[in-house]
Amino acid sequence: MNAGKMVFSQLTEWVPHYEFQRLVERYQGEYKVREFSCWEQFLCMMFAQLTYRDSLRDIESCLRSRSNLLYHLGLRSSVARSTLADANERRDWRIYADLAQKLIARARRLYAQDPLAVELDETVYALDSTTIDLCLELFPWARFRRHKAAIKLHTLLDLRGAIPTLIYLSDGKLHDVNFLDELPLEAGAYYVLDRGYVDFGRLHRFVLEGAFFVTRAKRHLRYRVRESRPLETDSGVRADQVIQLTGTVTRKSYPERLRRVRYYDAERKKTLVFLTNIFTLPARVIAQLYKCRWQIELFFKWIKQNLKIKTFYGYSDNAVRSQVWIAVCTYVLVAIVKKELKLEVSLSQMLQIISVSIFEKVPLPQLLANNGREEGLQNAGTGIPKQLVFNNL
Repeated sequence: MNAGKMVFSQLTEWVPHYEFQRLVERYQGEYKVREFSCWEQFLCMMFAQLTYRDSLRDIESCLRSRSNLLYHLGLRSSVARSTLADANERRDWRIYADLAQKLIARARRLYAQDPLAVELDETVYALDSTTIDLCLELFPWARFRRHKAAIKLHTLLDLRGAIPTLIYLSDGKLHDVNFLDELPLEAGAYYVLDRGYVDFGRLHRFVLEGAFFVTRAKRHLRYRVRESRPLETDSGVRADQVIQLTGTVTRKSYPERLRRVRYYDAERKKTLVFLTNIFTLPARVIAQLYKCRWQIELFFKWIKQNLKIKTFYGYSDNAVRSQVWIAVCTYVLVAIVKKELKLEVSLSQMLQIISVSIFEKVPLPQLLANNGREEGLQNAGTGIPKQLVFNNL
């Protein structure tokens, strides 16, 4: 990296600028725009994410206080909050959504060889959603209940590297199980789902497309045991059965066999029942796969505590989507830099360090190389208990 460039500029160098301009042209992001390009909007919003700005006025004040340095950040002129508000309101959010997908594709290639908690060569995904509460008076387009507004962030997470491979924003009314209709399935991949996604008609699509799922069984499931498999000693597995659904609706929706695994979690002192269409893996591995689902919970907690996706700089649907997608771009970009520079620091550390060094002219490898060795720094500013933080978060 060029030591003469500011930390922020070194970071944004990893964004494919040529691809970004092609996206701007595709969605006519700069149609009849004389000044303040989409790239400048992206830089301002990314600056806000990295430095934890609370409002458009906050962004404007911080950038104007360093007006002599804006050119070095890639900004051609001072930024007015009204200009940034108009850009967030009118520039097509799909520019940043597609940019995020290009960054995600690069990050997945970089993290493809990372180990999993389970020894598998296949791709393992976790699927879940998180709800972001909004004020109904300010966001009337996102009505969720009578006196409440909300949006949902449906996420498919690649458990190698905790990289979100698919993100879908919906209003709070969309039930999780309906998102399965939008989910493109990858043959041979494993999908870990919670009980909210149990719909046997939709789960049967996994079988038809050659994909595998692991989920929790709901209570009062009607079934007949076709086969009881031998159990491994001291594995926590209490039952390993091949079953056939017998409910009036479920047996028509899912005519195939299912595997039912009953597992006792000694740490939580709780019995869990899993359903899966995987018949080749040991029962204990099925339980381990479901345990990996906790990584997506950590991912949601991480982005809510480290990025600006709970409070918004604009109130329109376009402004909210633009901010969320630029936050995703920021997360994935930091993950790419971490892997490309072979840094040992966590993503939380990187964001904390970058946030106070944004205008410094220090090479990123030098800035970040020796900042992760002090014990206790790993979770600084995140609020996540140390025992719950995975190495790649």
